[in-house]
Amino acid sequence: MNYVWGLILSYVLVFLVIGISTFLQKKGILGEEGARKFIHIGVSNWWILAMIFFKGENAVWFAIIAPITFIILNYLSYRLNLLKAMERGGKGNLGTVYFPISLLILVIISFGILERPEFGAFGILILGYGDGLAAVIGKKYGKKQLMFGKSLEGTLTMFIASLIVSSVLLLVTTTLSTWILIALIISLSATLIELFTPKGLDNLSVPLGTSVILYLILAILQVI
Repeated sequence: MNYVWGLILSYVLVFLVIGISTFLQKKGILGEEGARKFIHIGVSNWWILAMIFFKGENAVWFAIIAPITFIILNYLSYRLNLLKAMERGGKGNLGTVYFPISLLILVIISFGILERPEFGAFGILILGYGDGLAAVIGKKYGKKQLMFGKSLEGTLTMFIASLIVSSVLLLVTTTLSTWILIALIISLSATLIELFTPKGLDNLSVPLGTSVILYLILAILQVI
């Protein structure tokens, strides 16, 4: 029954986030980028919901349903401009498709192969909060341009947000005394990956790269 509730709440969460973002954009409270990143951040919290409801040996088969659904939905939106709050410039952006692809890949690896959902949590939540806030802050306050249209201010925001997210997750999911050092390595790695990846593609490179780096660190420390 938990699986069923997990699926129901998954769709409720995503469509609620999209609905609120669309409403706030129409009311002029959020601009185009703000609306997109509101969805970006909001949907990333799906991973927390998944960790709560999708447990056990069959969890992966239920956890993959929502990401697959939104790969299809986001691609249709990209092609037909169905959900304007998600699309950049009204022309569509494949970054919105790459996001659920990352979700799907990390669900298969974290829930299925490793049976350690927390690995995916790092990648997705750092992408959601780090990249999401970086884009908003960079667009509004960014003055020092770096590369791929990204700013120093946005990059610093990415690092700080990633550090907070990774620190909280490490404290919750591990008992490592070196958590602050690991959090710094993960955050710096995520920031550099985001900085050197063209916009849109970072929805693939940041979550996958961050989760791989975390796995390698824990493998080296022999705590996996």
